[in-house]
Amino acid sequence: MSDVFAFGVGLAHTGSTGAILDCLFPQPLLRPEGDHKDAALRFSPGTTTVQPGEIAVANDAVDGQLVPAALLEVDQPLTVVNLSADDAIADTASAYLKLHLLSHRLTLPNTMNLDGIFAHLPNLAWTSAGPIEVDALNDAVIAARARGSHLEIMSVDKFPKMVNYVVPPGVRIADASRIRLGAYLGDGTTVMHEGFVNFNAGALGPNMVEGRISQGVVIAGGTDLGGSASTMGTLSGGGEITITLGENCLVGANAGTGIPLGDRCTIEAGLYITAGTVVSVVDETGDEVRKAKARELAGGSDMLFIRNSQTGQVICRTNRRAIALNDTLHAHN
Repeated sequence: MSDVFAFGVGLAHTGSTGAILDCLFPQPLLRPEGDHKDAALRFSPGTTTVQPGEIAVANDAVDGQLVPAALLEVDQPLTVVNLSADDAIADTASAYLKLHLLSHRLTLPNTMNLDGIFAHLPNLAWTSAGPIEVDALNDAVIAARARGSHLEIMSVDKFPKMVNYVVPPGVRIADASRIRLGAYLGDGTTVMHEGFVNFNAGALGPNMVEGRISQGVVIAGGTDLGGSASTMGTLSGGGEITITLGENCLVGANAGTGIPLGDRCTIEAGLYITAGTVVSVVDETGDEVRKAKARELAGGSDMLFIRNSQTGQVICRTNRRAIALNDTLHAHN
């Protein structure tokens, strides 16, 4: 029998040529088994367009657990994506399904093949009337004004904001425009106004995010990114190392890291650690043991990175105090 890697029934916007612009998948499935797998195999591999009635038959076979009932009541064709394997992305609907899998917490960042995603996500104007092709934007603005209404343009981008498609339970997001679809936000996570989470990146929760989580970066539970703190992704700059931060770490305000960190690590405010940063490693008495490039310390736990205010030398010593998030802030999201 054929396998099913991922399956989703979606509601798509289409453009002037009939091409899919975006697709909402309210109830995506990852590696379905049993009756859910059998229901998915009723549909051809790849991306197809079907009528709601065809979906209703498959939905009844799994006691209504394949799609929400409201999706079967729409008066337009639905988009079905049936991926038999985790191959490179071949079309827009498949790209949206994989982004939904991440934001629905069905899989972790860096665990799926996202090759081809930029080629198959159209650059769109994201507006109060939904996605609009950039070439059609001027006409849409004029038409709205002619009707006496206002067309709000939030962004021009390949990725929409996550909350227009998925709102994972147990999170708080102060500025929804800063969380892209495909971000992973774990239960108990709070993202403040300056926080940013890219696609295929995330916070496992609970976390306080006041800084930037770049593409591919994952921070573990209990870790705090201070105001405007930064983590180095792999989309630009030639970086090949996937950055992860372990549990109970603190990256201070305006600080950042270009190396992965283990558990209970702290980087003082304003200090950016890159792979090539020369670090003075000191012992418990403060005496220098050796000098090393930060990449040699990558993945270590219980490290405290500070800077000598007189010489500017970056120092690493044992972190004697792990941070703890404020339970009052994160336990009631």
